[in-house]
Amino acid sequence: MERSAWSEILALVGAAPYPVEVLAADPERAAACLAALGITTRSWLGAVVANSGGLLIDHGWLRVLGGGHDGLPEVAAEMARGAARLVVAFDVMGGRFAWLPAQPGVKPTVHYFGPEDLTWQDLELGYGDWLEAMLAGAMTKFYEGLRWPGWEAEVASVALDHGIHTLPPPWTREGKDLSAVSRKPIRFAELVSVHQEFARQLGFL
Repeated sequence: MERSAWSEILALVGAAPYPVEVLAADPERAAACLAALGITTRSWLGAVVANSGGLLIDHGWLRVLGGGHDGLPEVAAEMARGAARLVVAFDVMGGRFAWLPAQPGVKPTVHYFGPEDLTWQDLELGYGDWLEAMLAGAMTKFYEGLRWPGWEAEVASVALDHGIHTLPPPWTREGKDLSAVSRKPIRFAELVSVHQEFARQLGFL
């Protein structure tokens, strides 16, 4: 019987400095996702897929994709659409985390597309190291420029398939102060589309 990484992940969930919710897994959906990805539960990604519908970290600010849940796609959903990047998580502001295929001789790393600069950044961490960091407290510093007083309750009320759209947007000078902008939940697919269109117009994509 293979050794799953899930016990290590659960230990981090229990010790996390902010709330973490483990969404229930659908065994059939999770098994299909694992097969599509060609991985086992020995890997951290495989363990998350097999044992959860996803992880909601820090009042739901970060949604780590697993085997799929109502409102959250499974990890393999992006791959099924032929995307070059395997999206493994997204945040409530429309940011996305993707695991990019390895170059010859180089391990794959997690990259982040953020609404504050509309570009992909290599975080130089493998999936396991990235998830460990997010569960261990790194989110507080990572997102310090994208939060506002009282964000916890506002974010916790946002549906899993929605994110928060702001006007002016975070990448503008006027939109940097998130406490002073207009904020409203919209469907996540629409939010991503808005960010991508702005990125294209600015020549970032």
